[in-house]
Amino acid sequence: MAPLVPFALLLLATLTSAWKDLSDDTLKFLPNPSDADFNIYDGTLLSPILIPRVPGTLGSTQVLNHLQDYFRTQLPSWTLSTQNSSDVTPISKGKKVPFVNFMATRDPPWSRPGDVGRLVLVAHYDSKLTPKDFIGATDSAVPCAMMLHVAKSIDAALTRMWASMGVAGFDALSDDDIAKKGVMLLFLDGEEAFHNWSDSDSLYGARFFAADRSLAEVWESTYHPALSPRQNHLSSIDLFLLLDLLGSPNPRIPSYFKTTHWAYNHMAALEARMRASDLFLSHETSPGKWFYDSKGNSHGNRFMVQDDHVPFLARGVEVLHVIPTPFPGVWHTMDDDGEHLDAQTVKDWAYLVTAFTAGWLELDGYVEAPIDTAGSIVDDEAVGIGRRDFRTEL
Repeated sequence: MAPLVPFALLLLATLTSAWKDLSDDTLKFLPNPSDADFNIYDGTLLSPILIPRVPGTLGSTQVLNHLQDYFRTQLPSWTLSTQNSSDVTPISKGKKVPFVNFMATRDPPWSRPGDVGRLVLVAHYDSKLTPKDFIGATDSAVPCAMMLHVAKSIDAALTRMWASMGVAGFDALSDDDIAKKGVMLLFLDGEEAFHNWSDSDSLYGARFFAADRSLAEVWESTYHPALSPRQNHLSSIDLFLLLDLLGSPNPRIPSYFKTTHWAYNHMAALEARMRASDLFLSHETSPGKWFYDSKGNSHGNRFMVQDDHVPFLARGVEVLHVIPTPFPGVWHTMDDDGEHLDAQTVKDWAYLVTAFTAGWLELDGYVEAPIDTAGSIVDDEAVGIGRRDFRTEL
């Protein structure tokens, strides 16, 4: 009899072998993060989030509506859901403040409950109460807008890939892992403290959901049908990719956890390829590597940043935390607004996270070449411009 292998090691082996690198063409063909989406004044994705959005206020409702309406009008194939909770805060004078988490999910069309393992992209959409009229552009309006861009960028490729797989006979019983991969975008409410950060004054959306149980605990106790490959909702998360404090120049992103260092290395390798191929815009404003290389990085549990992943990590979910250390200088100041973002860094982050998501979902070969206004495929060499210049012009 072969020696027993712990389930966690089997899962890790499955995840690390499931990744498929993107070809150079697919990497170049990924949709460009443009000013039309990320301009701080009228960008369709970012500008509506650049307002104070404290839980329970009108601004919070407006941003939640923006996130939901984007999927309803632009990405109707995604499945939308919300989860509501309420809690007393240190300043609410005994009144409960409402919190609303929002999820957008896309799974293979043949999948059944409990079949699919998901990449879950996560950011909090609330902003801090103080200082008054605080915006929180890096914290975390930009990550939320990035996630919308990712969904838009992979949507058609997912449809194309799953249609091709359906013709080839893939279904819920297929042994191939790619037939059982999905993606979720999780927008959490109430990450910020109302008074001072503590175990009871922070992470309201992730930590307090129902009957004093965290969202992770509720998902763990929400079971799929008997004999499903995934026992409960929590076990459907293959990787919890948490994005926070992004949009300032020159971020340095450590690898915080040994068990997801392999995923960290994939993102680091993508960054290196994109820089080498002149696909990054921020060469001047943010010239250094954001991710350490795989050999020089001090990964492991030396330190951990308290954030929305904590309740999930405590219940065994694999977490890749993309947050700079040290924090950007604008952190929790009035300078964390749209005017102090580095626009090129914002676009590069959106492009990089899209590339990582496309690699995770094995979309290589299913991303179509960009089409210009005349209906022709854009050929960088034919038109005599580099991809970086083309991205700038869009």
